[in-house]
Amino acid sequence: MSYKFLISDLNSQKRIGTDKGLAKIGDGIVNLTYSIAKSIYLTENSSNILRTALKVNKTILSNALKNAGMKNFARNRADAHDLANTVEAIIAYVFLNDKMTLNEIIDFLKENLSGNIQNRTLEIKNASLAFTNLLNYIKKFLPEE
Repeated sequence: MSYKFLISDLNSQKRIGTDKGLAKIGDGIVNLTYSIAKSIYLTENSSNILRTALKVNKTILSNALKNAGMKNFARNRADAHDLANTVEAIIAYVFLNDKMTLNEIIDFLKENLSGNIQNRTLEIKNASLAFTNLLNYIKKFLPEE
């Protein structure tokens, strides 16, 4: 079943990035896909496996949006929470538009994770880079204006 009707009226960057309903959907997608990608990464790269169900830190997502040069999707004078919601909305838009599946998002994040992600400070740095790469990749699926 297609869920494109949920995004049919979202035809600009600002409308996508500031849609609260899309951000709520994206929150679930982001946390699910990152949690799985992180678990796979830790299983493959650590003898001391630590799985976590922590939500993705807003700093990770807000840094990624800034680093990808996509603040134009956010509302003016947005704080870190608003910028994180913008990333979640963008990822939900791409998912609902059938441009990336959950498995593809998981695989992309896993392949772009690196370094120590068990230390929270280093995780913020390394996960920000993974999400920056994801946003740069999905730009091609988004409206240009």
